[in-house]
Amino acid sequence: MQASFSEQEYAAKKKQTRRDRFLAEIEAITPWGELERAVPSLGGRGRPPIGLGRMLRMYVAQQCFGLSE
Repeated sequence: MQASFSEQEYAAKKKQTRRDRFLAEIEAITPWGELERAVPSLGGRGRPPIGLGRMLRMYVAQQCFGLSE
């Protein structure tokens, strides 16, 4: 898969921001595999779901940064 211009520009950044460090720390200390196994799958009809791991990460970021829907 080809990287976008913004991904290439971001990858070329030298300085890591506090947000980047915080998210890397959350990624390192959170047992994502265990959380994914603990949440039951609700697969069924309709549109294909977004991955459970991605949804869990979005929920954690939402809670950490005080974001609404």
